[in-house]
This record gives sequence, C-alpha cells and structure tokens, in this order.
Amino acid sequence: MTAFNHHQHPHSTMEFEKLQDFILEKLKKDLPKFLSYHNVQHTLDVVEYCEELAANENISGDELTLLCTAALLHDSGFVEVYKGHEEISCGIAKTYLLQFDYTQDQITRIKEMIMATRIPQKPKDRLAEILCDADLYYLGTKDYPINAESLYQELHNSGQVKNREEWLHQQIKFLHTHHYYTQAAHKKLSAIQHQNLLALQAQSQSHKSVTGHKDFYFSDAILIILGVIIASFALNSFLVPNNFFDGGVTGISLLIREYIPGSNLSVIILIANLPFIIMGFYTINPRFALKTLITIVLLGISLLFVHIPMITNDKLLVSVFGGFFLGVGIGLTMRAGCAADGIEVLALYTWRHTSFTISEIIMALNIVIFSIAASKFGVPTALYSILTYFTASKTVDYVIEGIEAYTGVTIISGKSEIIKERLVHELGRGITIYKGERGFLPGKFEVFSECDIIFTVISRLELRRLKNLVNDIDSNAFVFANTIKEASGGVIKRRHIH
Repeated sequence: MTAFNHHQHPHSTMEFEKLQDFILEKLKKDLPKFLSYHNVQHTLDVVEYCEELAANENISGDELTLLCTAALLHDSGFVEVYKGHEEISCGIAKTYLLQFDYTQDQITRIKEMIMATRIPQKPKDRLAEILCDADLYYLGTKDYPINAESLYQELHNSGQVKNREEWLHQQIKFLHTHHYYTQAAHKKLSAIQHQNLLALQAQSQSHKSVTGHKDFYFSDAILIILGVIIASFALNSFLVPNNFFDGGVTGISLLIREYIPGSNLSVIILIANLPFIIMGFYTINPRFALKTLITIVLLGISLLFVHIPMITNDKLLVSVFGGFFLGVGIGLTMRAGCAADGIEVLALYTWRHTSFTISEIIMALNIVIFSIAASKFGVPTALYSILTYFTASKTVDYVIEGIEAYTGVTIISGKSEIIKERLVHELGRGITIYKGERGFLPGKFEVFSECDIIFTVISRLELRRLKNLVNDIDSNAFVFANTIKEASGGVIKRRHIH
C-alpha cells in the first residue's frame, strides 16, 4: 500500500499524509490484539480499494481526499469499543481532523461516510457508496475464505458468534442480501461474491451432514440396508453360482474365492476391503470409513446367513441383471455417503500421488482383474463379466444421479428481462444473474453492449420446454447446458414433474 498521493490536488489545505501517519501509528499501538480482521492491514486495504474504485468513478481532488480520510478513520473506533465503534470513529474524526486543517463541513461529511458503513450499510451519496463497497470489497474476491476465517476468529474471540454453524448461517444470509453500490464494484466483484456464496452453502450442507441430524442418520441407514440386501441378492442369485465376476474389490474377492476352494466369500470381501477402509479414513474422512466398514460387515453377514436360490444360468441374463442389481446396491450405499467396494478409495488415493485420472486407474485395475478371469475361466466368461461390470457401472450412475438428472442452463440474450420473468413465473425456477457484455463479433469487434447472463437449474425433463420458451422470445439467444451431478436447495426440491 503506497501513501495517498496528496499532491494530485495541491490547492487543498487538508494534510492527509500527516494524518495518515498519525492514525496508523495510533492503530498499531492501541488496537486490541484479538482483532485478526479489523486491524491496520484492513484499514490500508480499504484506503487502497477506495482509490481504485474512485478512479473508476472519476473521483479526484478534494473529494478523493475526503473519501480516503473516511476510509482511514472508519474503523479507528475499535481502539475503544467493538460494538458501536462507528460512533467512536466519528468522535476521533471530530477530535483530530481540525489539527490537520480539515474544515467543520469536511469533518461532518467524513462522519456521515463513516456512519454509512454501519451494517446494514446506508450510503447517502456517491462517496459513501464507494467507501461501503471498499469496506466489504473482500466479499467479491478469491481471498474471501482467508478474510472470512480471520473475521470468524475475531468474532468468536469477542463473543459475537458462538460456533462455526452460527457463523456459516450468518455469512450465507449476509452474502445473499449484500449488493455493491457502485458500477465498478458490481462489475468486478458480484460474480465472485456469488461463487463465494455457493461455496458457503456447500460448506454448510457438509457441516450439517458431519455434525449430524437424526434424519440424515436414519435415511443413510435405510439406504445402506437396502443397498446391502440388493447387492447380496445379485451375488448369491446371479454372479457367484455362475462363476461371473465384477470389477473392483468385489471382482477381486470373487477371483480369490475361485483360487482358494472352500473359502468364504463374506470373509474374503471383508478382508479385501479392510485396507481400503483404512485408506478412506485418511484420504476422505473418519465418518466415511466407519460407514463403509458397517456396510461391508453387513454385506458379509448377508452373504453368510441369507441363502437365496439361483435365478437363472443364462449367461446373458446373468451378466445383465446380475450387474443391474449389483449396481443398484452399490449405488444406494454411495448415496448414503459410503462405499460397498473399496476400489474408488484406492483410485482416489492413487490419483493424489500420480498423474493418472481416477477413471484411468479404475480401468487399469479392472483390466488386470478381467485378464486373470480370462486365463482361468476362458475369454467368454471374462467378456460376460465385462458386460456385468459395464451394466453395474451405468446403474450406479443412474441410482446416484436419479431420473431427474439436473441440468445447468446458461442463457445470453438481448431480451433477458422477458426471459427472466417467464422462467420464474412459468417454469417456477429460481435464477441467478451475472453481469456481462455481449457482441464482439468478427468484423464488429468494437460493437458490444452490457447484458444479463441468466443461469438456472432444471431437470432434463424440462429442458425442451425451456428451449422452446427462450426461442419464442428470442430465436437468436445463445443457450448452452451442462449436466449437474448433484443439486439441492432453492426451489429444486419443491418442484415435481408429473
């Protein structure tokens, strides 16, 4: 942070540079040590952001000096109190500014700017708007997590928030309602602020699942039990009696059983998965490892004590339906936040220590499994087993994503206002708006205009209807969609397709 360039307006009598040295020294000396966010660096950052935004808003001369003075003093009240520091900051301005050749009118205006930063912010003029945006500039930056953590520690140490859950709730609510006042701040920071909001919401969901609500535990238990029963049915009724194989640790367990006559499949599955459960404890988290251990133990018990007769020995039916039921079982356990097969954990661990992708690692491991199967039981059995694995994999995807796999749709149109209204009122969908620019065509690169970029999430069953709606309004609108693996919250779960 460089010192404010007072020489840009030599006719001013305000001695900003001397004031800056005095205030910064006072802050360094008197600010409480627990202020991990509202410290000297924050004050310097706000002054710098004011200069940046002021340049974009064509603010200069004495106006710029007044703005930077308010930025310098806006948190000085923390030297005395935490709550209500703005009034103390105004008192400091009244006490010292006269000594640095500020007039009474200038001091009054500076005090008004300082009071505008009180949450909820209420700026009354353009300078106050710039100061408010500079004070909360960090909300729209990629450094938000670092600054937010510093602010949390400060609020927690001062007794303003009790725990992280309360903090997350407050931050989500704050970012959801906050908006920047100046055009420069809005254009530069709003999109990243929205990304930070989405990250907070995801963090909140993760925090809830880890701290544990009863409905999460109950639904997870039901999914695990159903998954174990269905996977056991697939193994006992289709795959094991017909010497068929699957990929992953299940396939390894089936191979070991064939190479060791008389061995117990339930015990083999437990032993084969145990290293990957331990690996999951360190690679993912302890909760995942515990749930996976419970799932594997239940699967072993089911295979050991539940005897289900063979359904068919038709190879095609065995490969397709054996894979289908096994995929349903594994998919349900994955929806519960665990795994009935440790190969995903092994792939994740290997991926973190090599340059290979998770898909490449899983494919390589399965090639080894099916090659061994082909050498012992013949190529036809290995090929049928590959079909089993393919069917199981696709079924897992289907079970996890569901019939209403969600699709994120981005719409860029010169008639965005009409499209926004109809998306909300006709499709009943929530929308997110990014500020952007459209144009920049070949031969007309210099021609462009500001526009709203619309983003919404719909089910794939609604995609055709949305495209028709947009086409009716603007046939030249640019629309693109991408699949979303998982979505929650908003109006998604309140909508039902009949």
